[in-house]
Amino acid sequence: MQVQHQIEQCCFIYQAEGAEARLEYRLFQVEGQSAVDFYHTFVPPEFRGQGIAALLTKVALEWARHQQLKIYASCSYVARHLEAAGKN
Repeated sequence: MQVQHQIEQCCFIYQAEGAEARLEYRLFQVEGQSAVDFYHTFVPPEFRGQGIAALLTKVALEWARHQQLKIYASCSYVARHLEAAGKN
């Protein structure tokens, strides 16, 4: 499974069989620090139950940490993932 980062569209995507799962984000500044808000995750029905949302989230969070961004999650899926990992 391969996730693509589409920087211009501010999203991470996973495509297969003509369908696309995505995790969208916005970049902003808070108190002079660069930050990211992961605000929307969508997984089409044919991909559900296969760990695609978890894969998108893992790749996106690794990217954000590598970029040294402060991480926010207004997307409930990403927020739960962060809470479960004890990183929120």
